[in-house]
Amino acid sequence: MNPSNPRVDAARLASGTVAITGAGSGIGQALALLCATRGANVALCDINEDGLAATAERAQRLGGTVLTRRVDVSDEAQMADFAEAAHGQFGSVDLVVNNAGVAVMGGFLDTTAKDWDWLWSINVRGVVNGCQAFLPTMIEQGRGGHVANVASVAGLLANPDLGAYSATKFAVVGLSEALRTELRPHHIGVTAVCPGVINTPITRNTQLRGAGDTDQRRAKVTAIYEKRGYTPERVAHNILKAVHQDKAVAPIALEAHLMYGVSRVAPPLARWAQGRMASVGK
Repeated sequence: MNPSNPRVDAARLASGTVAITGAGSGIGQALALLCATRGANVALCDINEDGLAATAERAQRLGGTVLTRRVDVSDEAQMADFAEAAHGQFGSVDLVVNNAGVAVMGGFLDTTAKDWDWLWSINVRGVVNGCQAFLPTMIEQGRGGHVANVASVAGLLANPDLGAYSATKFAVVGLSEALRTELRPHHIGVTAVCPGVINTPITRNTQLRGAGDTDQRRAKVTAIYEKRGYTPERVAHNILKAVHQDKAVAPIALEAHLMYGVSRVAPPLARWAQGRMASVGK
């Protein structure tokens, strides 16, 4: 391995270790299984012990060596223990994927301080805790590596009905861009992963606020994501592709690519799109 090259390519992945948060379902689970099929050791955590156990069992059947921990990513000490266990069992970690996330849908005036604290503790502090837990040892070992922080298309172009969620995902994109520059001398790449409309449990578990907090609205939102049909497995493949290519920002799915481009080259069009998005799911 050439430590001057931060890219975690297929060869390094096949003999390396991937740490993934939020691995009990959705994108995290799909990525864990994909990495296991490609020969990687996988260190997995989630607050959902049943989902985590199911992922671990499937990864082991695929031939992967698996470490699991029940972790609340908002808890700095728990994340530090997880990183210590991963380094202790596998010696080193090549790729860290900060994937755990939650969502609240509703206008700003309907979103409570408790909602903000919950979103921030997991979507932002969870990413911060993951980076702080793993990066010191990665830097000390001098082997390079990569960090992928899962943000969202909502972190590229704000959705008026996902204001608080969008704010947390903009924070993840900003942190990732800053880290990418800071970690370059250590040969560690950083990617902000920005999925679009993906059919995962987070869509079904989104907390709804305001007048739209109804079963009918939840069913409508869920149906939109299910009809779109972009699976976590496709996202997982795209994450590894972005890591292999050392992308700074990785929009995933057509709508994410469109929003990423529009927000940068045509701001008036982006503001029009924001207005259109406000009607989705209402």
